[in-house]
Amino acid sequence: MNWLDQVKWDDKGLVPVIAQEKASGDVLMFAWMNREALEKTVELGRAVYFSRSRGKLWFKGEESGHVQTVHELRIDCDNDVILLKVTQTGHEPGIACHTGRHSCFYSVLRDGQWTSVEPVLKDPDSIYK
Repeated sequence: MNWLDQVKWDDKGLVPVIAQEKASGDVLMFAWMNREALEKTVELGRAVYFSRSRGKLWFKGEESGHVQTVHELRIDCDNDVILLKVTQTGHEPGIACHTGRHSCFYSVLRDGQWTSVEPVLKDPDSIYK
């Protein structure tokens, strides 16, 4: 059986993907992949996602320059979630979020409110022109 056939794709042909920084263990982001995106990720050794809003492949860093080099791919016990162990490149420290932060998970629930706990490392207006 082909390794791609072992993935449990949803009814839209997608699988959820978590990108985790290899060095720190930080969870950087969550995205989706279709079969082609997962194949390209393995082929290129860099993260390629499927943008549901744009309806096309999204090569992480194609606009921002913040590329994710993939070191390892894992699949969960139900074969329905992919984990990428990555190195975030293009800025030091790495920026994974379109808001210019290291991680998309920069808000913490405190006293009934979402509070930003990570700084903006680079102004998003200077990233996306």
